[in-house]
Amino acid sequence: MSRKTIPKILAFVIVLLIVASGFSSCGESFKGRGPQPGGLDGKSFDYRAPKVVGRVASAEINEASGIAASKCQPGVLWTHNDSGDDAFIFAIDEKGAALGTWRVAGAENKDWEDIAAFKDAQGKCFLYIGEIGNNELERSEMKVYRVAEPSVSESNRNTRRANAPLTGRAETISFSYADARHNAETLMVNPRSGDIYILTKSRTETSGVYKIPAGQTDGKALTKLAEISVPAIPDGLLTGGDISPDGKRVVVCDYFSAYELTLPEGIADFDEVWRSKPLAIELGKREIGEAIGYSADGRSLFAISEKVRQPMIRVDRN
Repeated sequence: MSRKTIPKILAFVIVLLIVASGFSSCGESFKGRGPQPGGLDGKSFDYRAPKVVGRVASAEINEASGIAASKCQPGVLWTHNDSGDDAFIFAIDEKGAALGTWRVAGAENKDWEDIAAFKDAQGKCFLYIGEIGNNELERSEMKVYRVAEPSVSESNRNTRRANAPLTGRAETISFSYADARHNAETLMVNPRSGDIYILTKSRTETSGVYKIPAGQTDGKALTKLAEISVPAIPDGLLTGGDISPDGKRVVVCDYFSAYELTLPEGIADFDEVWRSKPLAIELGKREIGEAIGYSADGRSLFAISEKVRQPMIRVDRN
């Protein structure tokens, strides 16, 4: 058993012990704190029931830790493995079929935890990969890799690790935290501004929100911008997230459910979204749920889990 696996098992044990101690639950798979403000049980009314639309076909995707929908290539989703893999990214379709494998040039995978897609003002698409895991809190400097999105074609479909082509060379965005060392598994990029957001993961505290302004690459120490407390126990055990294509919603997940925050009507400052109340979205059964992202049109959510050939889960908006 790897050092990476142990904290996840401990997290599950902590959650199950707390729930077993008498805390109420809401939803078939979501173990939460009972009634929450804004909904009868803290759930979002904006989404339908989750559906399994396929399975991740490639056995090489065995610890999927992030998912992002391409903004340039319709129907293409990007994912990657956690720390047990090298610097590979995988393209899959919306049902989990393999579309190709690439090695990210100029990058290494010590503990990749999330991925985000971004389209700039010139129409060029990029992928941002979060080298942000820090389970033992040993590392003081974290990294985000920014790489031009590879072009998916029929000729790429049969590529695997052994014959994976290289991407363009990745740009490294380094940073640290001004207050303390943190573990994090959630990376987001604002589709309008290009600002990067890192959300920490904790079994004992709320999640902290840290912002890297667009264009910053100099290793600046980040100060906490906000905090998120989701309607779950623990309330800061976030494992993935994304910002909607219109820049008005944020989705995060933990091992049991998803939670969406919505920017209030008439508010232009995106950072006000962190003040809104997270509402739970049912994701169905996942083994170790660390990956969630919006579809390219923002009308659905996609979620996958660690382990081999896991279900592709889609949740559609009403």
